Amino acid sequence: MTQIHPTAVVSSHAQLGENVTIGPYSIIGDHVVIGDNTSVGAHTVIEGHTTIGRDNQIHHFCALGGVPQDKKYAGEPTKLIIGDRNTIREFCSFHTGTIQDAGETRVGSDNWIMGYVHIAHDCVVANHTILASNAQIAGHVHVDDWVILGGMTGVHQFVHIGAHAMTGGGTILFQDLPPFVMAVGNNPAPKGINSEGLKRRGFSPESVMAIKRAYRTLYRSGLTLEEAREKIGAEAVTYPELNPLVEFLAQSKRGILR
Repeated sequence: MTQIHPTAVVSSHAQLGENVTIGPYSIIGDHVVIGDNTSVGAHTVIEGHTTIGRDNQIHHFCALGGVPQDKKYAGEPTKLIIGDRNTIREFCSFHTGTIQDAGETRVGSDNWIMGYVHIAHDCVVANHTILASNAQIAGHVHVDDWVILGGMTGVHQFVHIGAHAMTGGGTILFQDLPPFVMAVGNNPAPKGINSEGLKRRGFSPESVMAIKRAYRTLYRSGLTLEEAREKIGAEAVTYPELNPLVEFLAQSKRGILR
């Protein structure tokens, strides 16, 4: 059965699934939808046009669905959409989107989001990510599957972070980070591939070696970016797991960290 603490304020227009728990002093707004088996801790505010899936654990003092921190925002009914089975720890803030983009901020499923993480307007965070404490993601950022952001990572607006990429603590990203690549630093530099993470996710030794060769082609061969992309593309005929990297290099708008 759904359990709402007596001190919580839940709009009669909100839609709560089965076995939802709302903690003390939390506030749930008019246009909020919360799926089955999701728990909301104490002193959390969920507002705006926010839809949250099932089996999420939202801890204390979070602020979800607030208006975007964008001076162009004029009250449009934009959205925040959160998937299933996410853990969202204390003091996180996720904002709705803007009409300058798709009009929605999206967080996928099976993400582990630690304390004080900020996800700004129009971001897209995919699935199976780990965002460590105080990671701060500016507007319009895309974070692909299995990304790990170290504590206090800052991501500039419009940056794209490719699947399986990883940052060290305190990293500041101003450019796109390609799939598989690790980066660290305030003036960030590439530091190899996330080979241990790839092994844990079932990549074969041959696949990991192919990705390492692609990294060397991209960062150590002295080739131009276009030459490196063409060479990696030829290798992807044999190792299709390189295709996401080839596509990422072709589509990067801010330029990649290099």
